[in-house]
Amino acid sequence: MSTTGATADPLAALGSLPGVAESVESVRRAVDRVYGHRIMRRRSNEITSEAALRGARGSAALSGADWALEEVRRRSDFGGEGEERVMGAALRLTAEAGQLLSIWRQSPLRVLARLHLVAAATQGDEVGRPRRAGEPVDEPLVELPPPGAQEVSGRLDGLAELIVAGGSAPALVTAAVVHGELLALRPFASHNGLIARTAERIVLVGSGLDPKAICPAEAGHAELGRAAYLAALEGYVSGTPEGVAAWIAHCGRAVELGARESTAVCEALQRGAA
Repeated sequence: MSTTGATADPLAALGSLPGVAESVESVRRAVDRVYGHRIMRRRSNEITSEAALRGARGSAALSGADWALEEVRRRSDFGGEGEERVMGAALRLTAEAGQLLSIWRQSPLRVLARLHLVAAATQGDEVGRPRRAGEPVDEPLVELPPPGAQEVSGRLDGLAELIVAGGSAPALVTAAVVHGELLALRPFASHNGLIARTAERIVLVGSGLDPKAICPAEAGHAELGRAAYLAALEGYVSGTPEGVAAWIAHCGRAVELGARESTAVCEALQRGAA
């Protein structure tokens, strides 16, 4: 997303795209419903913990580790390679997100670097910094060609400036743009999808839309499916008003499905079934 020639609050301007206001309102209603559930008054910590697990599972599924929820509960071998490594990274990122909320608005690039360190869980010159010219990107599930390192650097700086400046854009719009930009840029050598979805979580929670982190958008994205996710991303990358609006709406639907997931957990707790 280029900010050249943009208005003082370009993210707020996205709120006027066709259908975006409706998506914002629909998300607000869905979030309010789950926060108003009677179980939330007594057992909100349990809902938060369950939402974190389901969010991590959903994010990992989109990155190729599509495990059943009960398998995630049962397993502890997340230090290996392949799917175990992906799932471990998703779980670590979800746990880390809550520790970074206060830093995000002051230094989003610092947060992103930290997320890559947590996801990679390895040492190396390429860990914790954006990729340099000529360095490859390990993100096989996103087939769009990644931008060059110079473009990545400029767009990351522009995104960080928008976050630090703040503005009047709805939380859904800001979260969707952060998610879309990071997925489009793939700024790190690896784990970009997981990081993009974690950054979306940080915005949704830190903005006050979902302060208890009980509406896991990652679970909603997984439920909508990888094909729909990538098709919506292509719309965002196109830069057209229709494409960007469709991406924001897709992210909004994911938040709604995350809220529905936690509502089901509330209902199960109320029945004594969980």
